[in-house]
Amino acid sequence: MAARNVSRFWEWGRKIICVGRNYVDHAKELKNAVPTEPVLFLKPPSAYIREGSPILVPTYCRNLHHEVELGVVIGKGGMGISQANAMDHVAGYALCLDMTARDVQDECKSKGLPWTRAKAFNTSCPISDFIPKDRIPEPGNVNLWLKVNGQLRQSGCTAQMIFSIPYLISYISDFITLEEGDLILTGTPKGVSAVQEHDELQAGIEDVVTMTFKVDRHI
Repeated sequence: MAARNVSRFWEWGRKIICVGRNYVDHAKELKNAVPTEPVLFLKPPSAYIREGSPILVPTYCRNLHHEVELGVVIGKGGMGISQANAMDHVAGYALCLDMTARDVQDECKSKGLPWTRAKAFNTSCPISDFIPKDRIPEPGNVNLWLKVNGQLRQSGCTAQMIFSIPYLISYISDFITLEEGDLILTGTPKGVSAVQEHDELQAGIEDVVTMTFKVDRHI
């Protein structure tokens, strides 16, 4: 079988593992407790979209929010990975959006239910091109930003993360085997807010990459 191209991980990667509440100010803006261990949830590969495709608002959602995040692309799988060796398992990165049906998430939280309908719907994970590892030599200290219709909404640095990338890789791999092509979303800084049909979202990582997506409604 031909070797798979990790730079096109979205075509064959098997899972998207997301970290919630990994920035103190974001946890506080949603009136959540600051976690003492990572809060995890999953998205399916069907959540991926690339530039040129629209973000679709689920028909059941009335309050869709943007969350800009640094994504970590796994290049070498493993289980029980140590923090010391964690970065050896990273192939590169991607700029990502964790689109969230906030009204649905709030309802799920109030009932003690999983966040699947709020987080895992189709088009809920817009991503940039693959970013080779050497383009971001210090992933624990890069600036992320997001604008809606040209207005800055989110701006933060990965140095503000509660749990570092090596810690997250080690923690996750203790009970989920990481595989080549997996994507880890590392959390979002403060400033999340609602988007509407026809809004344009532009996001970036410093001078490394930018991406643009438009919001549409399900027909």
